[in-house]
Amino acid sequence: MMLNTDWPPRADLSSPPFGAHVLRANEARLKKSDRLAAYGLMAIWLAGCGCSSPGRAEPGGAAGNGGATGGGETTGSGGAAGAGVAGSSGTAGSAGAGGSEEGGLGECPLDGPGDVVGWASVPDLGVTTTVGGAAGPTVSVSSIAELRTHVAGTAPKIIQVKGTLRGNLTIGSNKTIVGCGARIEGHIEMSGSVNVIFRNMTVVGYAVGDCALDPTYDPAVGCSSGFDAMTIQKNAHHVWVDHCDISDGTDGNLDITNGANYVTVSWTKFHYSPRTDDVGNDSTGAFGHRYANLVGSTDTPVTYDDANTLNVTWHHNWWTDNVSQRQPRVRFGKNHLFNNLWSSPTGSYCIRAGTSARILVESSVFSGVVNPQEFYEGSDQNASITAADNVYDNTTGTVANGGGGPAFTTPPYTYTPDATGTLQASIQSLSGPR
Repeated sequence: MMLNTDWPPRADLSSPPFGAHVLRANEARLKKSDRLAAYGLMAIWLAGCGCSSPGRAEPGGAAGNGGATGGGETTGSGGAAGAGVAGSSGTAGSAGAGGSEEGGLGECPLDGPGDVVGWASVPDLGVTTTVGGAAGPTVSVSSIAELRTHVAGTAPKIIQVKGTLRGNLTIGSNKTIVGCGARIEGHIEMSGSVNVIFRNMTVVGYAVGDCALDPTYDPAVGCSSGFDAMTIQKNAHHVWVDHCDISDGTDGNLDITNGANYVTVSWTKFHYSPRTDDVGNDSTGAFGHRYANLVGSTDTPVTYDDANTLNVTWHHNWWTDNVSQRQPRVRFGKNHLFNNLWSSPTGSYCIRAGTSARILVESSVFSGVVNPQEFYEGSDQNASITAADNVYDNTTGTVANGGGGPAFTTPPYTYTPDATGTLQASIQSLSGPR
């Protein structure tokens, strides 16, 4: 790349007072006025640098002709407009929009953590692997109305989400939803959806400390009458939930039911605020129906082929504060759990195998929990749990292994478990939105 010789070299701009402005690692220390002034100076310099490298983007604005979209702060009041870098034509791009005080969309992690691992990678039902909206355009939204519009239908699309959005959301097919510091409060549903990636999001259910906050709550029933924070159901398949924080669902945090299949859940944190469930015919009392993950909703399915679906991979997830049960609770499906962490001391069990469940749990850590692995009321006659290379640190109760059903020992995909020595620290540090 050749620079206009009339302009100072980059090295000169990295010395005081410009160094702190140029190096984004120091941006958080600057006053807003200093940061915006720096972006203005950088915009002027970049616009005149005569850069000729095609498609290169710099912080602060849209790219020039042939360039890629620039990073920087999201459009809004309070920020200085940035200039785009030259694209393939070698001329400067048009000015970018002003940034808000919050920053955000320009820093959205578009690059994922690599290819999906697990059941969501298995080719079947017309899908080669889960890629979400990779074939479509990228859009940015900051309201629930905008988000509902863009997640509907089957057209491929990558949707960047910013801010706190409230309400219910139904996601269609061929979508990537990626959070940029985003939080959704309410209920998210994928019913019959195909090829979806849901990443880097905080999802908070309606029942933060009180199930009666849920608009569908029925006191005659109790907490189980309300919404999950997130539901994958009704033959949805090839879904990847990654690096999320999911909490306070009324009925559950993330349930996978009714024929859903080929699902991977990775690097996600599940937890609850304290609450009880003292009323209704399905009351759980002090346990508060703080149930994280149900796989398969009934022992006797009629409409959906649960016996040949509900295959889920769980890896690098963390079940923590106030989760009492269903971490997960599985019917029918072949569920593979590797490199996970359980650390909720108030729970009554972690993994439970129900009707015809086939569970493989390996290279994981159970820390200070009760009943790490168990069968449900005689389900060992037709279910199985295979456990290997797990750490049970200060646990009590049942660590079930075996069972009367066929064992699930060899998943149909490639994976490499991490060693358990530093696994707990790694999951606690890296799970949830990045």
